[in-house]
Amino acid sequence: MLLVSILVSCLVVASASDFNQDVEITWGGDRAKILKGSRLLTLSLDKFSGSGFQSKREYLFGRIDMHIKLVAGYSAGTVTTYYLSSEGETHDEIDFEFLGNVSGQPYIVHTNVYAQGKGDREQQFHLWFDPTARFHLYSISWNPKNIIFLIDNVPIRVFKSQEDLGVPYPKTQPMGMYSSLWNADDWTTQGGLVKTDWSKAPFTAYCINFKGDACVGTSSSCS
Repeated sequence: MLLVSILVSCLVVASASDFNQDVEITWGGDRAKILKGSRLLTLSLDKFSGSGFQSKREYLFGRIDMHIKLVAGYSAGTVTTYYLSSEGETHDEIDFEFLGNVSGQPYIVHTNVYAQGKGDREQQFHLWFDPTARFHLYSISWNPKNIIFLIDNVPIRVFKSQEDLGVPYPKTQPMGMYSSLWNADDWTTQGGLVKTDWSKAPFTAYCINFKGDACVGTSSSCS
């Protein structure tokens, strides 16, 4: 009975409709706003600052979901991020980054995995739909053997553990969920050749339905 109780308490499903309960705005002041009865969170970027938020819980293994509608129109120079991360120089991290572009050009999805502070595991994809027209579901499924990046429940990347070959894999550090919108026009669009057009600011992204169906606790309780 005690074992069952521990396992049940370890698994948490975060509310899908209450951002006030599940996250905290961490920077950007009123550029990040929780609206519509805590069901919608907006992130904005202007010439002075972007904005961001993070989950109040940290997770170790499971699935993290959020619906996002990206910056519409001319979004060159902007980056909308959605990722898991721990803290410190040897942090682990699992990244979705959405790289803006000029009007009519496709968004690029940039993915990366850090383990013990080392990244360099990037893969990029062009989206096959307009991510600014409506909300789409972006998910990270993470277990001790692999990490799956999903869009609308379609896997776009599987990152498998290769610890047997001596390659570090993120499996011991609980990670929070972070999301932000910021200016990175020194590298984001066509290698930094296309800059942010501040006459089109503020740029805004929209988030709904954040859910963490994942283990909350230490590596020993989540293994």
